[in-house]
Amino acid sequence: MQPRLRNFVVSFAIAAAQAAAPASAMVGGAPASDSGLGASVITVIGSRGTFCSGALIAPDVVLTAAHCISAGTDYKIVLYDAARAPELRDVRRVAVHPQFNAQGIASHRASADVALLQLAQPLTKPLAALGIPSEPIAAGQDFVVAGIGVTRRGDGKSGGTVRAAQLVSTSQPGRLQIRLVDPATNNLREGLGACTGDSGAPVAQAQSGRAVVVGVVSWSTSANSAAGCGGLTGVTPLTLYRDWVLQTVRAWGARL
Repeated sequence: MQPRLRNFVVSFAIAAAQAAAPASAMVGGAPASDSGLGASVITVIGSRGTFCSGALIAPDVVLTAAHCISAGTDYKIVLYDAARAPELRDVRRVAVHPQFNAQGIASHRASADVALLQLAQPLTKPLAALGIPSEPIAAGQDFVVAGIGVTRRGDGKSGGTVRAAQLVSTSQPGRLQIRLVDPATNNLREGLGACTGDSGAPVAQAQSGRAVVVGVVSWSTSANSAAGCGGLTGVTPLTLYRDWVLQTVRAWGARL
């Protein structure tokens, strides 16, 4: 392991252990979740100090956001035992959707913000079912987001625990981007929402009696769409990208 990545893992592990005490959210007060959607959430770390969320969609394949992946960076995933001791697992290769536009996502515009990581060895964690959002997407539809991001913006020590929040779509849903909000605060004041480390987190919708991953977290805002967390959660739906995911997984010899 490169020294830079090793040092980051040590720091991340310490922060995660400190975060194991009672804490709130993603941000806003959502509970810890190690079942349902939360059981398939994966922590992805990079040698340049990044950390993101992902979902295990095959025993050796993780779905995350394209903006979590950059050239010249080594990636690992972090697993935790019952005592919250971290264990690193190797990533064999990564793939970023060819239509991804980093500038677009940075400006909260729609883009193919989807990426895959193939692990060197398969995991035995529960798998997330993969799908696309039910259409037409309308305001007020329920979605669940689960990630390992910080519970307080700017406080890395508050991250590392999988937490889930139920959010609803706003009046601006679409096939290219879905905007979610805490129904209790409606973006007027800070509430539940994704934050740093929740990028790439799976977004699920109930379909035919089960939770299906239909998108990944791409960005967030604070209340009234200001910079920060706890306002809007921007989601890249898999509507146009699920076929690419399936083709890439098959090309890697993996099976969903």
